[in-house]
Amino acid sequence: MGFGEVPLPQTVAAAASIRRLTGILLALEQPDSIVDDLVARIDAVSDRLTALLPADLGPRIGDHQSPDRRIYLDHSRDIGVYNPAFPEFAFTTSEPDRATGTVIFPLNFEGPPGLVHGGFLSVFFDSVMQQHNCQEGLAGKTRSLNVRYRRPTPLLRQLDFDITRTRHERGLLSTGRLLLDGEVLVIAEMDAVAMDPDKLITRTYGRRRPVADSVGHPELSIPRALEEDR
Repeated sequence: MGFGEVPLPQTVAAAASIRRLTGILLALEQPDSIVDDLVARIDAVSDRLTALLPADLGPRIGDHQSPDRRIYLDHSRDIGVYNPAFPEFAFTTSEPDRATGTVIFPLNFEGPPGLVHGGFLSVFFDSVMQQHNCQEGLAGKTRSLNVRYRRPTPLLRQLDFDITRTRHERGLLSTGRLLLDGEVLVIAEMDAVAMDPDKLITRTYGRRRPVADSVGHPELSIPRALEEDR
């Protein structure tokens, strides 16, 4: 078990579809009746899924193991795979003191015309550098994150990133770079607490309850309009 539960395959599939759909909607120039129909369908599905949620949306971790709380998903790696609000990235190499990878920012992350919003770049670096820490055997809270924007970062282009990491007296110092065709676009420095991941895992992240334990929830039915499309 990692730092929480793994996402459901349905959640992963939905995140990819939602991210793609959002990019399409952002690029539409004229209204279309299919979007009105889509919004109605999404609202109908959301109403039905809301009935399946726990009463308390606080995470089920540590001493708070009530079944009325929600499951906490592992945020130590690949957050963008299951949460479309986070960018997706892929590691190509990962060693204790160095890592490399790639990322493409879709329209969802646009700030200035054709460029990535700087706030999303900060989220990206925090995510990718903390994942590097976790998968290389050290983890901990972010103390500080400083981001320097050297060049505008384009959307819809494959970008490279690299990370170098050093240990110091109080924790871990990671320096990350985002590059396009070898040109440095952004540099980030993150200082984090160094901890043994086993000590964090023992905080007891709530496990997903078996289906048999979920009795009493109203059954999820598909809106008729959706059923007719099948």
